[in-house]
Amino acid sequence: MDLGLNGKNAIITGGSDGIGLSAAISLSREGANVAILARTQEKLDNAVKEIEKDAKGKVMAISTDVRDEASVNKSINKVRDEFGKIDILVNNAGTSSASSLEEMTNEQLTEDLNLKVYGAIYCARAVIEDMKSTGSGSIVNITTPGGKATAGGSQPTSLSRAAGISLTKAWSKEYASQNIRVNTVCVGLLKSGQHRTKVENIQKEKPDYTLEDHWDMMGKNVPMGRVGEAIEVGNVICFLSSSMASYVTGTAINVDGGTSPVV
Repeated sequence: MDLGLNGKNAIITGGSDGIGLSAAISLSREGANVAILARTQEKLDNAVKEIEKDAKGKVMAISTDVRDEASVNKSINKVRDEFGKIDILVNNAGTSSASSLEEMTNEQLTEDLNLKVYGAIYCARAVIEDMKSTGSGSIVNITTPGGKATAGGSQPTSLSRAAGISLTKAWSKEYASQNIRVNTVCVGLLKSGQHRTKVENIQKEKPDYTLEDHWDMMGKNVPMGRVGEAIEVGNVICFLSSSMASYVTGTAINVDGGTSPVV
């Protein structure tokens, strides 16, 4: 199936691993030119090698701090100089942080909002004129089901993800008449680097504890009985960015194995 992505120019934040890397791989396989942004250049360089294995388009990587609007603008101008106008933005930069009201520090709150909310706004502002000038575009914001159905002790991540869902709906209405589509993918439990690090720490006290044991334990809480793979999210992002989703905007799609109590 031709997704109509050949020659399209995409920017993916948090693109050096996990969901961002998987989205870059999926988009590049369909012929898109992909620029990945993240803070650590070494990780970015390794990610480029991974993407290029199956890439049908150009690939570039730029060290960027999305919390800093000047850094964002500088990097996106570099992408524009190399590729041309931006067609696709995937706002993926972010980590998970969960605390109660009394445990959450102001530093945690500020960092989370700067990375996930302000970062997404800075990136969208930097590319929106490109999309308006070409009369089309796709923005995909990565959030979580916790932004819709919030559990106790999930701050500040649930707050920033709820804001991401709200921005998605607002932007979708602001730019629908200009054929710029804005959607969010609400991601559940995935096999990730954060969990691999957790397993390594557990193994210090329980040497026999394996990564597969960890995935099996986590999967028991998922209706589908397993933890998701990052590429499963990357493929959804790829679809939403494509012409096959040309009438899809303002949606919040759960990719969580059926875990979320709300649609």
